[in-house]
Amino acid sequence: MLGRIFTVGGYTLLSRLTGFARDIMLAAILGAGPVADAFFVAFRLPNHFRAIFAEGAFNAAFVPAYAHVHGEKGEASARLFSDRVFTLLFFSQVVLLVVAWVFMPEAMSVLAPGFTHDAGQRDLAIELTRITFPYLLLITLVTLYGGMLNVMHRFASAAAASILLNLAMMMTLAVAVYFPTAGHAAAWGVLISGFLQYFLLAGDLARRGGLPRFAPLRLDEDIRAFFRALGPATLGSMGTQVAMFADTIIATFLPAGALSALYYADRLNQLPIGVIGIAIGTVLLPEMSRRITADDHAGAMEQQRRAFDYTLLFAVPFVAAFLAVPDVITRAMFARGAFTRADAAASGATLAAYAVGLIPFVLIRSAVSTFYARKDTATPVKASLTGLAVNMGLKLLLMGSLAQVGLALATAVGAWVNLLLVLGFAVRAGYLEVNRALGRSIAKFAICGLVLAATLWLAARYAAAQFGGMRFHDEVALLLLIGIGAVVYTGSVVGLFGLRWLRGLVKG
Repeated sequence: MLGRIFTVGGYTLLSRLTGFARDIMLAAILGAGPVADAFFVAFRLPNHFRAIFAEGAFNAAFVPAYAHVHGEKGEASARLFSDRVFTLLFFSQVVLLVVAWVFMPEAMSVLAPGFTHDAGQRDLAIELTRITFPYLLLITLVTLYGGMLNVMHRFASAAAASILLNLAMMMTLAVAVYFPTAGHAAAWGVLISGFLQYFLLAGDLARRGGLPRFAPLRLDEDIRAFFRALGPATLGSMGTQVAMFADTIIATFLPAGALSALYYADRLNQLPIGVIGIAIGTVLLPEMSRRITADDHAGAMEQQRRAFDYTLLFAVPFVAAFLAVPDVITRAMFARGAFTRADAAASGATLAAYAVGLIPFVLIRSAVSTFYARKDTATPVKASLTGLAVNMGLKLLLMGSLAQVGLALATAVGAWVNLLLVLGFAVRAGYLEVNRALGRSIAKFAICGLVLAATLWLAARYAAAQFGGMRFHDEVALLLLIGIGAVVYTGSVVGLFGLRWLRGLVKG
């Protein structure tokens, strides 16, 4: 399991690193003004739909169903099942694309109402979103192909696909002078990347003889079971994405730059979510589905507990850094070109607010796997919608005094509510055992995090005094903090957990 996690996590890390390079270019070229805000609306809208219907709901419903059909009925039945799902996905996404193109002005009035006071910015957002929206069709098919490959225990190409998004955007941004605006260059990069990702996954699946084809639609028992799981999974996936939609809508009413601050803070926050949370959850779901299909419930529970350990081990350093030195991080990453130190400060404060909820952000994918692997997509919906209600209420309370920082903080609190309810439901159903050993492990991770946070805060003060006059003092300070933090955190983990625990985790 660990090897597959490192495969997915390694490619996801490379994706995040190239993503940071892309964001550095975006910050330097677009800055944090009206054109940037228009592009981020155009970029986020298809990505919200993707996260709801493709990577979120679809994966939760399709991977266990495909694994079950493949394990119980054989390869031929699994092939027919994937063909029918492919046909449904393709035509539904084509319809959605046509509707979006035709009614984009009306959609923009609902999704970015704050732009109505600036006709130029609104028209630009509409134009850019029409360019980016076909990306949704392509990435939905990529998700289908990736799910099929994951069940085959092939994770590399699906994990590497998003690297192409970053490279394509960087290439178009490099020639932005030939586009009407830099926002147009970035939008075309998004669309081009959709085609590149599609051909990468389609080629990998075709080499294994599994590329889906159009098939007559018949609502047999397997398809009906898939839809029974897809409905609740869609509602569950909507929780986080509706909250993000709300952030986009509310931020259009805030001063210029609020959307950009949210975007750049979220990009940093997504590094551990993608490299750790999504990577582990991606590997865990088909593994638990396979074990439960084989009636190995004890083994499935053990795999989930081990996934929690992996997640906390790698996530705690990010929580400590984002809370202790967010300003150093955002200045070092983005404060150049059109992106000012004031913009970096706004993003840093937003990043710290997001970090309050980073643990539930990275754990939730593994936590809900115990339900999804059992084809129960309904139970997590209760937790997700409750967390959403708390999130939305807090947004309305905090947006006035804290602006985009309040939106991020509300998202963090809602994430905690969601995770705690999911864990409570799992314990009540007997899918998860909370014992003294788990409590001691959580306490040790908390101590490691506090030690690391204090060390980073003190080291940042030292770096500011020593390197403040240097040209690249923020970049030097960040490198120093990474080195010191790695030594301190490793020492804390070894001291509190011991080498035997680490060896056992690696062998698992």
